[in-house]
Amino acid sequence: MDRELLRQALNHHGPALLSLLRAEQHDNPDFRGLLPPPGAAPEPPRGAPPAAWKERASIDTEIKRFIAKKADLLFAHSWKPNGPIEDSIEENEECYAVMPPLERFLEVPREERRELFFRDIERGDIVIGRITSIREFGFFMVLICLGSGVIREIADLEITALCPVRDVPPQSNHGDPLSYYQTGDLIRAALKDVDRYHEKLAVSLYSSALPPRLSSTKLGVITSEDFPLHYKRSLEVANTGETFEEVLHRSPGFANPSLVEYLAEKLGLSESNPPSLLRSLQIKNFSEEDFAPALRKKQSASWALKCVKAGVDYFKVGRHVEAMNEYNKALEIDPQNVEALVARGALYATKGSLNKAIGDFEVALENCPTHRNARKYLCQTLVERGGQLEEEEKLLNAESYYKKALSLDETFQEAEEALTKLRKHMQGETSCQRRETESKENRNKCRKIA
Repeated sequence: MDRELLRQALNHHGPALLSLLRAEQHDNPDFRGLLPPPGAAPEPPRGAPPAAWKERASIDTEIKRFIAKKADLLFAHSWKPNGPIEDSIEENEECYAVMPPLERFLEVPREERRELFFRDIERGDIVIGRITSIREFGFFMVLICLGSGVIREIADLEITALCPVRDVPPQSNHGDPLSYYQTGDLIRAALKDVDRYHEKLAVSLYSSALPPRLSSTKLGVITSEDFPLHYKRSLEVANTGETFEEVLHRSPGFANPSLVEYLAEKLGLSESNPPSLLRSLQIKNFSEEDFAPALRKKQSASWALKCVKAGVDYFKVGRHVEAMNEYNKALEIDPQNVEALVARGALYATKGSLNKAIGDFEVALENCPTHRNARKYLCQTLVERGGQLEEEEKLLNAESYYKKALSLDETFQEAEEALTKLRKHMQGETSCQRRETESKENRNKCRKIA
């Protein structure tokens, strides 16, 4: 039992919880000695008035009863939360209930919503708005809704963004890129820059401003049919005045029998051994692979692979810094991830850091001896590094690199040819040195005779 957490709960809820705990957990050996003896009520927190001990509402009593019943589970050290959450989930009203932003149902002041918007908005997020004015240097648009990132209710906040002319792709039939657009056009754009202090936004209509996972999104002029589902739902609620529960229950996805499985998969939650207060799940004999360490390892590997995929996408378009960041992030999540090690090693080799590349390939091959790319890239990099050492006249070191490549793959022709060529060169040098030595000895003998 977590003694400190139990103490905090008793100090917060008072004698009522203590009495309920004694009644519910009196036969539980784990609680013997943890609960104060009868008559020794816990002390309230400093500064708390005596009135804090009184029952304030029936819901408070229900909470205490729940805590007392589930105390052996709630205060157990083994209770763990589950894995990471996906960055975003594609809106699909057939799979789950796509809802308007919660702010639509709450009375959140405009100033606070504006502050939260500028706090959460990030470069690469998709924004949708309407053109309000067109100038020679670009056009201004007032934002209506968001297409990715943290979804918020922003239509009434009058947030403007500038799309500079350099971020407007030319149209084949128009010499001036801006001549294609008109005031009132609906625009989908990618956020290129954000100045949080001055609350200024710059957007782009080039897909290169989007992160790889959103690169297929069409930017430019759209129609109202292209609005995101959450915004369409928000417009409906504005007209009907429905509550959150009413919108939820009429959504097609809410009736999807596979709703829980779908969202659990998207949110990275495991259904085989979830954190639960249901006792039936606590007493079942699960296999070892269903427990937290095995699940966490699997989740980490899956999360790391997503980072690797993002890194490969960056690498393909020449954005090596972003690619390296993704590979490093993957290895922070899962230090033994073979795909991340091979990908980072390949990037190191491309940048000329051959020793670092060799180190990554070797670790990858140790973790997975059958990984073909790890073995192949390691052999290639060993030969390349051997060639560098030859140029530096470090012939013995170069020879060891070629030998190592052949020990990994005895059919690797490039290493065999390099080693043969190096040995001939070394034999030639040895012969020259021997002849020089003999010539020097002969000269010394001639001097002695003379």
